[in-house]
Amino acid sequence: MVGDVPELNEQLIREISDYPKPGIIFKDITPLIADKESFQVINKEFAEISGSADFIAGIEARGFIFASATALLANKGFIPIRKSGKLPGKVISQRYELEYGFAELEIASDLYAKGSKILIIDDVLATGGTAIAAVELCEKIGLEVIGLAFLLEISALQGRSRIKEAFETLPITSLLAQ
Repeated sequence: MVGDVPELNEQLIREISDYPKPGIIFKDITPLIADKESFQVINKEFAEISGSADFIAGIEARGFIFASATALLANKGFIPIRKSGKLPGKVISQRYELEYGFAELEIASDLYAKGSKILIIDDVLATGGTAIAAVELCEKIGLEVIGLAFLLEISALQGRSRIKEAFETLPITSLLAQ
């Protein structure tokens, strides 16, 4: 589902050209989350779709903002999916392609009960590479991903299609689409 949540003020999402690299148009959500009403609406929407999840996972860095608040509202645990080299203890990693290069994500591999149900949240769905890597990480350690949720989907970059190619039946929710 791609929706438009009427209470969210999309005008609070700034576009920053050539960030973090030339040719990229960065979607800055900082003004949107600074607006307390919008921030509350976002997290309530995510909490409503968390359903049977045992945990809410957030992808570093901006996914943490929503996933931790959503986990609190929905009375669920929080799982950080971090950039390489940021987690202590036993981890597994997954390399993936960004629209402007490559990156690597990690998850703690020995903290969560196998079969636990996970909702993964991130701020923006662009090419889908980060989301695919996050799902693969969770599955590698025996977690069941029940859905992906995003604040904003940049439809022109076709990330949803890439995710659906990799995980045909995985539900994807985007609160806003551009």
